[in-house]
Amino acid sequence: MRQSSGVRGEQPRDARETTPEQDSERGSAKEKSSPKKKGVPEQSTPKTAGAKGSGGAAKDTGAGAAAEAGDAAGGAPRRRIGRIARWTALGVAVTVLGVSGVGYFYYQHLNDNIRKNKLNLGDKQLDRSAANADGQRPLNILLLGSDSRGSKENQELGGARDDADRPPLADVQMLVHVSADRSNMSVISVPRDTRVTIPKCTDPDSGKVYRSTDRQIINTSLGNGGPGCTVATWEELTGIPIDHFMMIDFSGVVNMADAVGGVPVCVDANVRDDKSGLQLTKGTHTIKGKQALQWLRTRHGFEDGSDIGRTHAQHMYMNAMVRQLKGGTKLSDPGQLTDLAEAATKALTVDKDLGSVKELYDLADDIKRVPSGRITMTTMPWATDPQNPDAHVIPKPGDADKLFSLVRNDIALDGKDKKKDDKGPAPTAPPARKNDIAVTVFNGTGTAVEPPATGRGSDIAAFLVKQGFAKASSDSTPRAQADTTITYPRAGQRADALTVAKALGLPDSAVRHSPEVRQITLVVGGDWRTGTAYPAEAAAGAADPTATPGTPDASGTPSPGPSGKPTGENKAPESSDPLNGADASACMKVNTANRF
Repeated sequence: MRQSSGVRGEQPRDARETTPEQDSERGSAKEKSSPKKKGVPEQSTPKTAGAKGSGGAAKDTGAGAAAEAGDAAGGAPRRRIGRIARWTALGVAVTVLGVSGVGYFYYQHLNDNIRKNKLNLGDKQLDRSAANADGQRPLNILLLGSDSRGSKENQELGGARDDADRPPLADVQMLVHVSADRSNMSVISVPRDTRVTIPKCTDPDSGKVYRSTDRQIINTSLGNGGPGCTVATWEELTGIPIDHFMMIDFSGVVNMADAVGGVPVCVDANVRDDKSGLQLTKGTHTIKGKQALQWLRTRHGFEDGSDIGRTHAQHMYMNAMVRQLKGGTKLSDPGQLTDLAEAATKALTVDKDLGSVKELYDLADDIKRVPSGRITMTTMPWATDPQNPDAHVIPKPGDADKLFSLVRNDIALDGKDKKKDDKGPAPTAPPARKNDIAVTVFNGTGTAVEPPATGRGSDIAAFLVKQGFAKASSDSTPRAQADTTITYPRAGQRADALTVAKALGLPDSAVRHSPEVRQITLVVGGDWRTGTAYPAEAAAGAADPTATPGTPDASGTPSPGPSGKPTGENKAPESSDPLNGADASACMKVNTANRF
């Protein structure tokens, strides 16, 4: 049984969020469940799966699911609408509908249903995650639940009709990280009440510019031009490059939950939450439709009544859905499938690189390989906000950055990665002479709110030349990376790369094999903005609490940019309340004030 660490009482909402009553109603709209399918008709000019995201494969957030369907696409006669299936649900949102036998024009109709937005509205975005030695990339997808009252259906479900014209809030935010080898998946929820640095964002439609601010909470970022500003905020907060986003609203959650047939959840006592409308007796229940939305929005009824308990309830729901789908839940009625196709595609807003049924399907098909037992749900470790301790939280110094750093370095949060020598594989050849080792240095120190530290690439290249690396040079091509790394293209060059690392004081863990670079490549990251020797505290793997992204300094201002490397045991800190995807015994603790 998991509970939040610490207790936060009922929280007055930010001024932008109207009244407390409306806030409590607003709860957390969750992008949930998602259909999946096989046999998706190809487009006339299909895109390559994985525009920015996966390593050669597709992209996305859905865990599990496969769906089979008949054959014909385009105008070919339909042999059968075979089995389509299982939802991919990683949670709140991934909806993919594998349609077969329904014809090219219907397929295009479904594509047109999907709303698309720009991925990142900030001035800069992080470089995508580097490929590993096998050419595989990690995949990072941001799942968002919008509390928009923009439609009549959403007003009926969410209440607060007076909010119909206000900018929506991203009340559910989860980052799904799928490892490069697709062996494990990590999920990080950030409570909506977290005060962070929201970078400058430009609305792609109106051209309106929203200034950077460190005074707002993370759910307001959605109103600064759309989901692309929330993506920019996450990159600044975590240092993790975001490949895709998927967003769903109230009605989408209800329609998806109805289509999948319900999800089992558990409460340890009778619960009644008048704010969300949830009422359940003690034990396990299969919830769907509006009741599923009530579960995902409830915070008063769980644990200490804060947003932290709500993230735990959402994790339970997501895990249960994934297990259900992997266990064989399927949809076989053609009429039901058509309704599901419409509901799924109309429910989603995604980035432009993920904007077709085929791309969604390819992504889900790639990710379904992750076993439930290697999925880890976590909540960002938090501390009360010194500027507003009764209402807001901030990233917990040390623990939050450790969690983010593990994900940046593609280390599983469950601690079950195969044991690796911290020094990496042994070199297969002796190092060359320093003056024969060619090194290209890039300045990757810029962040969403900080410009690149001037001259870092040329300064480090000049230092290497003085150390005897006559072929060291800098490249002014803009880069942005949280952690300093050295990559080399061929296994025989590892000894050369280690020689460069030693000269700079970089740990062996910063040296990585990647076939994507042409020669030994050093990217000076945001963790090394000054000096010619890599900072000792970073080299030792110690996160600097004063530099933890979003954590206020002595004046109460969140510091920009991520820093630090994984420290201690390579698994999620206990303060992140990790929950394993195969754990079917989890049961939500009911708030004593909401029992009946």
